[in-house]
Amino acid sequence: MKDETNTPYHFFPSNRDAVIEELGKEKLLKLLEQMLLIRNFEIRGEAAYQQGKVGGFYHSYMGQEAIQVGCVAAAGSDNWFTTTYRCHALALLLHATPNEMMAELYGKATGNAGGKGGSMHIYADHLLGGLAIVGGHVPIATGAAFSIKYLKKKGWASFCFLGDGAVVQGAVHESLNMAALWNLPCLYVIENNQWGMGTSVQRAVAVQPIAKHYASSYGIKSYTLNGMDFFNCYAGFKEAYHEVLSTSRPVLIEAITQRFRGHSISDPALYRSKEELHKTMENDPILLMKEALTQHGMLNESTFKELDTQQKEIVIAAMKFAEESPWPNPMTLEEGVFAPEEGNGNANR
Repeated sequence: MKDETNTPYHFFPSNRDAVIEELGKEKLLKLLEQMLLIRNFEIRGEAAYQQGKVGGFYHSYMGQEAIQVGCVAAAGSDNWFTTTYRCHALALLLHATPNEMMAELYGKATGNAGGKGGSMHIYADHLLGGLAIVGGHVPIATGAAFSIKYLKKKGWASFCFLGDGAVVQGAVHESLNMAALWNLPCLYVIENNQWGMGTSVQRAVAVQPIAKHYASSYGIKSYTLNGMDFFNCYAGFKEAYHEVLSTSRPVLIEAITQRFRGHSISDPALYRSKEELHKTMENDPILLMKEALTQHGMLNESTFKELDTQQKEIVIAAMKFAEESPWPNPMTLEEGVFAPEEGNGNANR
């Protein structure tokens, strides 16, 4: 993959065969299932939106699945995670169920946030939230890293996913500076899908590769990953995670990817041609993983279709659950706005 100036990105050196041997057939098929669940969830979530069953905004993760699947596979879920409004994939990986997530999209009482958060605000045990202010979640992830260091939580790190459109925000630079000064165990992951809304990264960010140049400014290490290749993502995240755990120093990671949809469902993505999109989709991370596993005798077409059908049925069942779930009681609207007073179970209003 190249940037628009024809300068190749120097991806983290990884050995696909070594990753396949390390993980083994059973684990790899489970990871492929995760990618297929994310893809099927996004496809049908979009369809529900277009039918008027989902309100607000909808930001699809289609095309970027290899990044967060590779990250969680490499580091495990016993860390803090923070992400943007494009949050469905990470929530699924951190054990939010398809039922509760689809119900949240539908605005139902059985939803992940009781129907109050919608598509952009999904949570899980170790997911501090999908957050909608561009760059506004980066200080939260930095605070999570500070808490890990302060509480001396061994083996933990804070992962912060942000888009290329966020890297020019002041809060991002303030956070990187603070993390570098205080030696905080935070992995800042730029998911560079080439388009911040509808503006090319080449027109929005003065330097590329972003991570390489930004990291040198703060005296921290950088990694550049092929975000369309699960195996490169897994190897890169594994190396970066161990680096952070051993040094308690932050790192900056840039995963070069492409989304298959517009910025949100309301974006027709007219800024790129059909030919460009078709070329991008030839690097579909799911198909690349399928091809690799097939070449290693771990997968065939019949098994792949069976895995895809299984994940499709899970999502269709989640849609049925959401349809049949009750609407929230309006009397609960103000619940959860304030924390309870100490020693008082009633909300402090």
